[in-house]
Amino acid sequence: MRNELRRAMQNNSIEDRQEPWHALSVDDVCAKLGTDSAGLSAAAAAERHAAFGPNRLPQGPRRSALVRFLLQFHNLLIYVLLAAGMLAMFLGHAIDAGVIFAVVLVNAVIGFVQEGRAEQALDAIRGMIDPKASVLRDGRRLTVAADAIVPGDVVIVEAGARVPADLRLIRARNLRIDEAILTGESVAVDKTLAPTAAPAALGDRTSMAFSGTFVAAGQGAGIAVATGAKSELGLIGALLGTVETLQTPLIRQMDGFAKRLTLFTLGISAVAFAFAVLLRGYAFTDAFMVVVGLAVAAIPEGLPATMTIALAIGIQRMAARNAIIRRLPAVETLGSVSVICSDKTGTLTRNEMTVRAVVTAEAVFEVTGVGYEPHGEFRVEGRDVDAASESVLREIVRAALLCNDAELGLKDGTWQVDGDPMEGALLALAMKAALDPALVRKQLPRTDAIPFDAAHRFMATLHHSHDDGAFILVKGAPERIVEMCDRERTRAGPRAIDRDAWRRKADELAGRGQRVLSFALKPVAADQRTLAFADVDDGGVLLGRGAREDRRIADCGAEPILVEMLEVGPRQDARLVGEAELPGDLACRDGVVSGDHHGTDARRLADLHRIARFRPGWIHHRDESQKRHPGFGVLNRCRALAR
Repeated sequence: MRNELRRAMQNNSIEDRQEPWHALSVDDVCAKLGTDSAGLSAAAAAERHAAFGPNRLPQGPRRSALVRFLLQFHNLLIYVLLAAGMLAMFLGHAIDAGVIFAVVLVNAVIGFVQEGRAEQALDAIRGMIDPKASVLRDGRRLTVAADAIVPGDVVIVEAGARVPADLRLIRARNLRIDEAILTGESVAVDKTLAPTAAPAALGDRTSMAFSGTFVAAGQGAGIAVATGAKSELGLIGALLGTVETLQTPLIRQMDGFAKRLTLFTLGISAVAFAFAVLLRGYAFTDAFMVVVGLAVAAIPEGLPATMTIALAIGIQRMAARNAIIRRLPAVETLGSVSVICSDKTGTLTRNEMTVRAVVTAEAVFEVTGVGYEPHGEFRVEGRDVDAASESVLREIVRAALLCNDAELGLKDGTWQVDGDPMEGALLALAMKAALDPALVRKQLPRTDAIPFDAAHRFMATLHHSHDDGAFILVKGAPERIVEMCDRERTRAGPRAIDRDAWRRKADELAGRGQRVLSFALKPVAADQRTLAFADVDDGGVLLGRGAREDRRIADCGAEPILVEMLEVGPRQDARLVGEAELPGDLACRDGVVSGDHHGTDARRLADLHRIARFRPGWIHHRDESQKRHPGFGVLNRCRALAR
């Protein structure tokens, strides 16, 4: 076995073989990688590090400052201006030549400085990534540099950390991972140890933890099966490296303008020269000097500087929205997007969960607001209501706040969640109802808790008030919470639960494409200090439900944008995402392309003279053999003619 492993390492075949690690049992993974639950030995780790190299994403060669500065002159219009400046100098017009050269130099300096700032910002972001990771080696837990992880290492992950390599999980305790960086889905994924089907999509591989993803809750351990460029994140980077570099629309337009201007100027100059010499009898030298002066005067030397300043202003505006643009012309390309291609519903959303409705036994409260901002109103049938005057509503939002492990705060001018996005949305809901999280948690401290788990599909917390009262709060899947309850809360007090009515309400919310959570309460004895599963099996009072969603494609922008959904999930889900919040002429008209589609489709769109932007992930999920002509099947357009 050791000799086979050594040969595999020499050929780099441990990582290179396209094993469906998510479909293998833990024992099979250990056997293939020559490891076990105690981890590698220090000697084996060193040997593999020498064979596979550091666990880092490869970075392309960086342009030196001199190269970046010289590239600012790589523009056809700049070449024309430089030629005009030299001609002006040749004619003895030193002031004109100086003005032209100064404009070109200022233009280059502005572009150089702006791109330098972008590079510095990216370097700062890279420095924010935690360079450490916890591994088991020789059966002992060690903290090592993240780039020292090798295939076969047993890596320990905990809430608040980023996964340092692609891992096949061998332990998971209430482990939930935010994989939005890879899949675009805003909801954290519950992780399990059971193998998944070999053809499962990336977002469905629940037995895996992928490099770069964020651990939202729980803890676990996994065997590193791919590091560096071999990880899923590295594969996306490699695909981006193979993308053909094209000119931006603005650069193409400016090159075309420069060509037309040059040809027009040469043509006019030739006509003027012939007219002066042949018809007016000017001397050859005098006519040439006049024609050259005419050509220089026709060059718009202020245009490049104006264009560069406009792009720099655009970059500053994007930076204010936390978007870093490395090259000046790229900011204009974003404004030229006419088609967005995507394969998953989550990709079309903002990755910010928002509670849109709170449902009680007697009413449906609509909730306004954007993202995680704790500003919004509660409405019933179009009229505003005071949350403080609605006893059941207030109990629900209090439960959403207390049965919650996330934190919501204002950072750098935006409201950001530390923890599960869903729980962040619940905190925002409570704050809209004028509840102060810190104050409420102090008044009703948590004594014990049952963390959320995919197996039991709920989270429960035990709380004690300062007046010797105690109660359990439960949140979770609607059908699971209903099973625990025999009563429902109303304004007049608890009454027998109407399960059929709650089932109909759940179907209605699901039909809108909204994700639903239910909340329940159970009073307990004041001396109870621990919480067990048996404590929540029955006797609960159903408070109500919260319906949450991610913002939709209505925010595509102010320009006409055609959205094509290359959907690999349920067609109904995709239609709901397209239809939600698109009033009038924004309504989605079956904007779904079903089946396996590839970058070919996006390239065909680009051939139609549209500028297309699409996530690299939806290409990289499928192998090269599928890059055949797939046929478009049913292609119904979802037009987002925003504002």
